[in-house]
Amino acid sequence: MTEQAPLEFDSRPEDDADTLALGDYARSAYLDYAISVVKGRALPDVCDGLKPVQRRILYAMWRMGLAADAKPVKSARVVGDVLGRFHPHGDQAAYDALVRLSQDFAQRYPLIDGQGNFGSRDGDGAAAMRYTEARLAPIARLLLAEIDAGTADFIPNYDGSTTEPRLLPARLPFVLLNGASGIAVGMATEIPSHNLREVASACVALLKNPRLELADVLALMPGPDFATGGQLISSPQEIAAAYASGRGSLKVRARWTIEELARGQWQLVVNELPHGTSSQQVLEEIEELSNPKIRPGKKALAPEQIALKQVMLNLLDTVRDESGREAAVRLVFEPRSSRIDVNEFVNTLLARTSLETSVPINLVVIGSDGKPRQKGLMDMLREWVAYRRDTVQRRSRHRLEQVNARIHILEGRQQVLLNLDEVIETIRNSDDPKPALMARFTLTELQADDILDMRLRQLARLEAIRIDKELAAQRVEQADLQKLLADEKAMTRRIISEIEADAKAYGDDRRTLIQFDERAVAEVKVVDEPVTVIVSQKGWLRTQKGHGLLLSALTFKPGDALYATFECRSVDALVVLGSDGRVYSIDVADLPGGRGDGQPVTTFIELAPGTQALHYLAAARTTPMLLWTAQGLGFVARLGDALSRQRAGKTFMTLDDGDVPQRPLILGTDADGNPAGRLALLSSDGRLLLYPATEVKVLSRGGRGVTLMTLDARETLLGIAHLAAEREALLVSGKGRGGVERSTSLSSTQQSPYVGKRAKRGRKLEIAFKPERLDRG
Repeated sequence: MTEQAPLEFDSRPEDDADTLALGDYARSAYLDYAISVVKGRALPDVCDGLKPVQRRILYAMWRMGLAADAKPVKSARVVGDVLGRFHPHGDQAAYDALVRLSQDFAQRYPLIDGQGNFGSRDGDGAAAMRYTEARLAPIARLLLAEIDAGTADFIPNYDGSTTEPRLLPARLPFVLLNGASGIAVGMATEIPSHNLREVASACVALLKNPRLELADVLALMPGPDFATGGQLISSPQEIAAAYASGRGSLKVRARWTIEELARGQWQLVVNELPHGTSSQQVLEEIEELSNPKIRPGKKALAPEQIALKQVMLNLLDTVRDESGREAAVRLVFEPRSSRIDVNEFVNTLLARTSLETSVPINLVVIGSDGKPRQKGLMDMLREWVAYRRDTVQRRSRHRLEQVNARIHILEGRQQVLLNLDEVIETIRNSDDPKPALMARFTLTELQADDILDMRLRQLARLEAIRIDKELAAQRVEQADLQKLLADEKAMTRRIISEIEADAKAYGDDRRTLIQFDERAVAEVKVVDEPVTVIVSQKGWLRTQKGHGLLLSALTFKPGDALYATFECRSVDALVVLGSDGRVYSIDVADLPGGRGDGQPVTTFIELAPGTQALHYLAAARTTPMLLWTAQGLGFVARLGDALSRQRAGKTFMTLDDGDVPQRPLILGTDADGNPAGRLALLSSDGRLLLYPATEVKVLSRGGRGVTLMTLDARETLLGIAHLAAEREALLVSGKGRGGVERSTSLSSTQQSPYVGKRAKRGRKLEIAFKPERLDRG
């Protein structure tokens, strides 16, 4: 048999123009998906404050005739119409959006009037759509009343069978009135609700003075107004900062009263909850505190769980949920004894439960340019005012066109009534009366058609009087509209008058009290005494009373050894630095005492997967420390800046790829508490650099830091020493020939050649061994 040559396949495509690399296709497809989610589902528009599904639901109900005075219909019918005409997605998603628009505890101004079970603030879901009924709420008129007045751009629906409005002609900025919450791809939004009267006042003030500043607006609308009431305790400065940038976090808490009972007894009654908190959630938190469960992966309760349980059992006797028809929220807390201090009782509940919490602000919206962006409050108000001005102009032009057309028709009728016999004769004697009328009386085609369509009874004398009156009224309106469109000040006055009228018709009193107060902190009474924190290399923690311990007497588990000891006070804190730059904090008072091995650090904190605890530092909260990395970056922060109430800690050091946090360094301070002295930095190439500690930037919120020392590509920063005294010596240690440990001391005079500025390269050490460590001499 003849041996055949192996088949060869040409992997190149026949036509490169019709091919697309898989990576490019995936990128393009994902971007299309991301844009669809951002603009088509998750984010509201700054103009009408609605997401697409909400806009479609309201428009569909308006077209169905479900105004506030109409008889409500089954929600299933509304959902079916929305899905069939405008929103080809899941029926449950559309129904959930309809339900939320009707919930008075979720929406500050509900746009839908729901009949039936539409859920509760405790997380209970709404009944099925076949059981509930819905119609538009009266305030929905502010979104839909002008829809047919030439104010909206209509676009084809998903299958081109009908059209839908791109935006609704909102008479007020609903993006601020009801707020919004949503998660898109790569961005999210969290807009709180506000009071209608206050927002209207801010819009009026901005129309009167376009150069209005944020402080002037906040004097009119000082902050959010949540549907569930509560109290906003953030300072005016914090509120202003959040609104200026469009991002922040505000502190809110419940409102309560103290009810006096017989024989000197009392009880705490919570009647308003913070935004996003339910009675059921608070009850579950109380249950978890008073009857804690062993955490997954643990064999016993954590020390803080035991301590919190004892605190709650000593303070709280009973908690009841008496919410009902008479009171939407009524949580009753009875103390263990009437002798318990009221402030301590309230403070503990606020600090340990969601009765006090944080509300995020993230003002991300689809702007008037169609682009999603984070905006400040002033930007949002200005964009809405510009949209409202454009809407009123479009409405006025549309109405002027209608008035002009009506005047044109009435003028034709007036001419007919003045020459009635001639018109009748012309019609009777003409085979084609339309052109004959147009030629005889100089009429337009439109006027001639109207005359030919008139009924005989409209030719009466009384009709002529009516035409004259209507024509006069139409000409007055025509002049008013022409003046309105030609005079910008008149347009502004018209917009202001409409906003004020809407505010009077639909406005209500503020529900959320804005009153600054300090955040509740659960203080545990701890005896202030000297202690020594002992940390092993494998992360076992314990304390012993007093200072000056004999380190050789300390014992550890097999295979473990001493990492460090820290002489501090029992009221101080221990900071743990993770390999990913996160910081975790533990109160020294919570660490186990005695002469045992202690407990592992994972008992007190929750490390992120794939990370480990690298370094530890225990000191007073005001202690300044230098946080630095092997790549020569670092910053100064106080130990208190790194504290976190969360077991999962918080991100504090921003690390570059491959960079590793190094052991934090405690810095000495001057009389004002600022870092003092000099820093000595040693590179792996044997270069030394000294400069004042004040040259390092202070970052109280953490970050990437600044360059401490310029390094070559393969060079790292080996060590840093802090020289507090002016004449303090510097000890350089390393290994010489044969691996023999060697060291040399540099006096203050010998250090002079190495003094420079931060971020410089330093100078090569003139020593006969390879340096590896720096210490104070």
